[in-house]
Amino acid sequence: MTMKLVYLVLDGVADRLSDTSTSLSMAKKPYLDLLARAGACGAVYTVGKGVAPESDAAVMSILGYDPHTSYTGRGPLEAVGAGVSFVEGREVAFRANFATVDPSSKKLVDRRVGRSLSTEEARELAEALDGLKLSTHGGYVKVKATVGHRAVVVIGSDMMPLSDEVDNTDPAYKKVGAISVAEKSFQPYIKKSTPLSPTLSAQVTADLVNEFTLRSIEILDKHPINRAREERGLLKANVILVRDAGSKLPKLTPISKLFNASFGSITEMPVENGIARLLGMRATEMPPPTEDKASDYSIRLSATLKLLKEVDVVYVHLKGPDEPGHDGDLHGKIKSIEDIDKFYVKELIDSIDLREVAILVTADHATPPSIRAHTDDPVPLLLVGGRIKPDEVLRLEEKTCYELGSIGVLSHGWEILPKILDMIRT
Repeated sequence: MTMKLVYLVLDGVADRLSDTSTSLSMAKKPYLDLLARAGACGAVYTVGKGVAPESDAAVMSILGYDPHTSYTGRGPLEAVGAGVSFVEGREVAFRANFATVDPSSKKLVDRRVGRSLSTEEARELAEALDGLKLSTHGGYVKVKATVGHRAVVVIGSDMMPLSDEVDNTDPAYKKVGAISVAEKSFQPYIKKSTPLSPTLSAQVTADLVNEFTLRSIEILDKHPINRAREERGLLKANVILVRDAGSKLPKLTPISKLFNASFGSITEMPVENGIARLLGMRATEMPPPTEDKASDYSIRLSATLKLLKEVDVVYVHLKGPDEPGHDGDLHGKIKSIEDIDKFYVKELIDSIDLREVAILVTADHATPPSIRAHTDDPVPLLLVGGRIKPDEVLRLEEKTCYELGSIGVLSHGWEILPKILDMIRT
C-alpha cells in the first residue's frame, strides 16, 4: 500500500440530520472545512438505519466488522482495554458507571456523578469493591476504575458457569443480543437485572448482579471519598450501574489481513483500546483528556505522526464532542469541535503531504445535545488526499455531506474501509 491513511473519528460529532442548525454547522472549524472543500464527502449509518449504537458496536462496524455477526459484548472489550483478566465462560465482564442514587428509593440522581468524579477518586472507590464476596452461588466481583466515572466489573462464581444473557442495570440502555441500544426515554431508577434466556446460569448471573448493585450502595454511600464529596457539595458516587455483559471475546480476522494493510491506533478510552488490541493493531493508548486541549492534542498528533512512519493506516479516536452531547451542552460541543480543528487538524495538515497521506474523517455515531443520547442518524464522511476529486460540499456538515457528497450514503459502517481504501489505491 503506497498511499497512507489517517482515519480520524470524532466521537459523537454529528447531530440530527433533520436539525436546521447543528454543532458542526455552528462551529468555526476552518481546517475541517478546508478538507471538505478539497475532498470528497458522503454519509454513513454506522451500524444501520434505525440503530442508535453504543460506541463499541459502532467502532467495530466502522473498522470493517459486522457487529451483528462478529460481536460478543462491550464488557470483554472494556476488560481487555483496562487490563482486567476474566475467564471466558465462567466469568462475565461488564462496562460500568459510577452513578449517584437515592439509597432508599433507588432513584438515580445522575448516571455519571455529574461528570465530577476524578479518576483518582474512582480508583479508591473501586478498591473498596474489588474482591467482594457475594452471599450466594460462590459469587465474587472484580472492579477496576478506568477514566472518570467509568469502570469495568467482572462477576464470577466458584460454583458454576455464568451467562452473559442478562439485562443491564443502567436504564439508559437495553441489551439486544450482544449489542446495547440507547433508550429513547427511560425511568430514572436502577433497573433490576433480569435473565434474557430461560437458563439457570442466566438466572444465577442476574441474581449476582442484583446483589452486587445493592452491596455497592451499602459500601460506597458511606465511603470516606463520598463523605468528603458531600461536604464539598458534590454528588456522591454511591452505586455502580452495569451494562453490556459479555463472557467471551470475539474471534476475528486480524484487520491487517482483512485489508492487506498494517494498522495502528491512537485511543483515549478503554473500549477503543480493547478493540484495537483485539484486531491486532499497533495500539497506543493516550493519557485521559485534560482541560489543556493544546497539550492534549499535541500529544495525540505526535503519536499519530510517529505511527504513520510505522504503519499504513492510523486510526485516531478523539472523544471530545461526545461528552457535551450527552450533557446537552451545545456550546461545549461546539467548542470541542473547534479545539480539535485548531489544535489537531490544523497541525496534522501542516505536518503531512496530502499527496502521500490521505485523511478520512467521520464519527462513530451522532450524539445531539438536544437528545443527550446517541441516535441512529447518519454521520458525515470526508476523504481528502492523493487523487481524490473535490465535490460540491464546501463545509463539513451533516446535511450537505448527506445530500451533495460524491461518496454517497453508505448503509453500514463496515462498508467504509473497503470503499475508501479502494479509492485511495486507484
